[in-house]
Amino acid sequence: MSQATLGIAPSGDSSEPSDFNFDFGVSFTPEQQAEGATYNFAHEVHPHEEAPGVSAFALLDGEIFHTYSAYSRGLDPLNGAYQLLDLAPKGRDEAGLEWPMAWLRRHDSYD
Repeated sequence: MSQATLGIAPSGDSSEPSDFNFDFGVSFTPEQQAEGATYNFAHEVHPHEEAPGVSAFALLDGEIFHTYSAYSRGLDPLNGAYQLLDLAPKGRDEAGLEWPMAWLRRHDSYD
């Protein structure tokens, strides 16, 4: 049964269209992309417009607590495909790539 069938509302919220992703260092302005910015606690020379990241929060007695954040490879356990690729003899085979995950293509970005 689906959540809708059971009358359960999703518990997550999206950060769009707020500045949240910029505040948590996973979205970057054009200036930051040109000049560099901090991502995953390190300086990135030319970050992309967005980078992977996930955060968890708890609401207790009207106060919001930031309980956890993970970035970059810290998100790998959330993607089962990575776990399967890592079992293959050559894994993700990223050694000769321009950047890690250069093998990844969105469904609408193929030549």
